[in-house]
Amino acid sequence: MQIVDSHCHIDRLDLKAFGGSIESMLKHADDLSVTKFLCVCIDLEHFDEVHNLSKSYPNIYSSVGVHPTEVNCKEPSVEELLEYAKSDRVIAIGETGLDYFHVRKDEADWQRDRFRRHIAASNESGKPMIIHMRDSKEDTIDILSSERAEKGVMHCFAEDLETAKAALDLGFYISFSGILTFKSAKELREVAKQIPADRILIETDSPYLTPVPYRGKPNSPAYTYYVAEKLAEIRSTTIGEIAKVTTQNFNQLFFS
Repeated sequence: MQIVDSHCHIDRLDLKAFGGSIESMLKHADDLSVTKFLCVCIDLEHFDEVHNLSKSYPNIYSSVGVHPTEVNCKEPSVEELLEYAKSDRVIAIGETGLDYFHVRKDEADWQRDRFRRHIAASNESGKPMIIHMRDSKEDTIDILSSERAEKGVMHCFAEDLETAKAALDLGFYISFSGILTFKSAKELREVAKQIPADRILIETDSPYLTPVPYRGKPNSPAYTYYVAEKLAEIRSTTIGEIAKVTTQNFNQLFFS
């Protein structure tokens, strides 16, 4: 069985629990069948760190992008994103999108402009987008549609079924995180029941959003196992089937 963590921030993990060793962290993940990782970039200042991880470990891949809440950072141009995306270890554009929780919608023109540049880079490079969407579902879907975004994943999905269907209609995948295991996520679990099996991914977003049974402790890519376990329970199937399908979906989206 292979499980893929389709969205994590390995460069931001506190490795103290693993003796300061990435190898030890990867062994911990392997013990729970998590053996492939997409380490997601959130600003250009740290791109080299993320990229170097993917060059050093064959089972870690990387992305390039600037997160919508990052300020006082280097603003990406389409040309820069395309240059970084030339690496065969960079398999995605993002994390990008819109976040109106941290920035008011009427003050977020710069977010929307940044988002459009990432879409342009994704379409030109042919590499899928990783979409962050918080309190911004209408604008996110509208911009993806109007800019003719070609492919990608709605990362750490926590919205309603209508929004999920709108993203699916655009050809995007839906990725579920440890939020599925939270007591407060009853409605999200209902959404997870209804997403087509061939469009689902799973992730940790580690070191954030630690799933039950480790809620309150630092997250780790190994805990993708518990996301898969919960998703299997929700969809009345086996964890082996969830692992198989989501690994196939990851490969289809990022390598086909």
